[in-house]
Amino acid sequence: MSAEMAVRGAVMAALKGDKALMASLNALFDGEPARATIPYGVVGECLGADWGGKDVEGREVRLTIGLYEGSETPDRLAGMIGRVDPAIALVEPVGGWRIVTARLARSRVIRGGGRQPAGWQALIDYRIRAVREA
Repeated sequence: MSAEMAVRGAVMAALKGDKALMASLNALFDGEPARATIPYGVVGECLGADWGGKDVEGREVRLTIGLYEGSETPDRLAGMIGRVDPAIALVEPVGGWRIVTARLARSRVIRGGGRQPAGWQALIDYRIRAVREA
């Protein structure tokens, strides 16, 4: 299994494992959904790059998590954002890849945006480094 797909699956599982986060969402999608009812989350774009060494096969995976909420204020969205980092910290190894580091690269909160004419959107980018387990 590729590191990108392994990390993506592990992140999906970690986010779905957070009961408080999932209670605040109607659904969490792997990729942009054709149809969705807010509030929802998306594990979106995934970019991979070599991050190996002499004796280690490694990959750096950059992954975007999107959260969409329809309230007038970002208060509810703030609570959802606060659940993502602790969930990412619990990502388990999968598909022969072990997570070495998982760091927030950047995040942004946007009024409206996406397919939703109102509400709030958060996009959270993580840099996750993984090595192949022997």
